[in-house]
Amino acid sequence: MALINENYLKLKAGYLFPEIGRRVNEFADANPQKKIIRMGIGDVTQPLVKTVLKAFHNAVDEMGSASTFKGYGPEQGYAFLREAIAKNDYNNRGINVSADDIFISDGSKCDTGNIQEIFGFDNKVAICDPVYPVYADTTVMSGKTGVCDEKGYFKNIIYMPCTDENGFVPELPSVKADLIFLCYPNNPTGTVATKEELKRWVDYAIANKSIILFDAAYEAFVTDPTIPRSIYEIDGAEKVAIEFRSFSKTAGFTGTRCAFTVVPSTLVAYDEGGKAHPVKPLWNRRQSTKFNGVSYPVQKAAEAIYSEEGKKEVKAVVDYYLQNASIMKQKLSDAGFKVFGGVNAPYVWVKTKNNMSSWDFFDLLLREAGVVGTPGSGFGPSGEGYFRFSAFADRDSVIEAMDNVTKLF
Repeated sequence: MALINENYLKLKAGYLFPEIGRRVNEFADANPQKKIIRMGIGDVTQPLVKTVLKAFHNAVDEMGSASTFKGYGPEQGYAFLREAIAKNDYNNRGINVSADDIFISDGSKCDTGNIQEIFGFDNKVAICDPVYPVYADTTVMSGKTGVCDEKGYFKNIIYMPCTDENGFVPELPSVKADLIFLCYPNNPTGTVATKEELKRWVDYAIANKSIILFDAAYEAFVTDPTIPRSIYEIDGAEKVAIEFRSFSKTAGFTGTRCAFTVVPSTLVAYDEGGKAHPVKPLWNRRQSTKFNGVSYPVQKAAEAIYSEEGKKEVKAVVDYYLQNASIMKQKLSDAGFKVFGGVNAPYVWVKTKNNMSSWDFFDLLLREAGVVGTPGSGFGPSGEGYFRFSAFADRDSVIEAMDNVTKLF
């Protein structure tokens, strides 16, 4: 008989965002006249910029001619895009990352989940709490955990609470962690990490032969020059860290799909006998076996982001979303909410009023204000009593949504 992967049975009934969708759809069906402003899922609303769109069209036209048609591309990604990334995102900022260490993919969500395939089952995984749900769920799927307890914690995951009391900055784990997920600017709290804070993690990873899985999907939103945008700004990180980045939120590629992962040649992991093995060939083997690469037109569109005009246009879109976040933060603060994030990040993290639970707050805002956000408890037990708003909306909707919410309190 066919047997299932029973690790899937350990997971909660549904992934957070489909559950939000279910509740919203149910409400919309029952209230067809009610306007709903969606600020929950971090999907963008601004279209692809002109320079990117032009490159996309040109590449599609190339696919229509035998002389310029492209079939299967290199699984690691076309050299033109990897070289543009290495030069503009790293080398020009004084960071030594080689184009050969960059792997183009169809999304950071996929990569942060798939990366666990190349690491053994006995690794202890540390994640922040609250956290982007994919880190925890894919750890469960990969067979590295026990069952979930009544508080929502999975056995064998090392949870690092991020609360108002510790400034949403996790402490180094007291139990030795082998794989450590970090996300900065942070999703969901919108907080950032200083160089000093990241140096503590790099030093810890070096001392414990751990690997940091660093999600930098929102690095483009950092405007403070003292805040690092890459883990590789920290000395020694190239020996202990993998970095994930995405074009989804920075350049509107959520529906187009393009991202990349950096796996330095200097990064190693160990077999049971303690022998070191480079990680990069393992990831390359995984991708070559299971992934056929991102389409040529999409990669040409991504390359256009790095042109001089493309940089200006993309920055304008990022600034637009940052202004949205600023408006949300100000309006909610003026209404007496305790607000975090919203600076150097596209998310605003809010303490619910009157000690309401996260899901009760969600239902109230949907029912009375027609506004959809994300319940903090969906990001982990320490997120209970908090709520996340996304800045990825059009300006009029942001203002209307905040006015509707603040009128309730």
